[in-house]
Amino acid sequence: QVQLVESGGGLVQPGGSLRVSCAASGSIFHVNNMAWYRQAPGKQRELVTTITHEGGTNYADSVKGRFTISRDNTKNVVYLQMNSLKPEDTAVYYCNAQIVSRGEGLRSRDYWGQGTHVTVSS
Repeated sequence: QVQLVESGGGLVQPGGSLRVSCAASGSIFHVNNMAWYRQAPGKQRELVTTITHEGGTNYADSVKGRFTISRDNTKNVVYLQMNSLKPEDTAVYYCNAQIVSRGEGLRSRDYWGQGTHVTVSS
């Protein structure tokens, strides 16, 4: 059993900061790439940022320079530090991870968290 659990969402004013976290737990052998997605009301889920096991990152143009993804491989946790938040950042943020489970050979598959709400409003 593998699960991802996000936390840290909430209400923040425009220009403010927030850090959300995602912890992977269960029968984990290895966690490969991790990512944050978000879905705003009435819109499709979009990729925000990715991070490799080694720490290489990519960001959507809309968040580059404001958001920072990081991970702690000893804890199987990925973070998203969000600075200079804008109202358009309001969304449910979802954690995604490619995980190799114990007893499943070396084949990874995608896991998703339940999402954490981030609302940017004054």
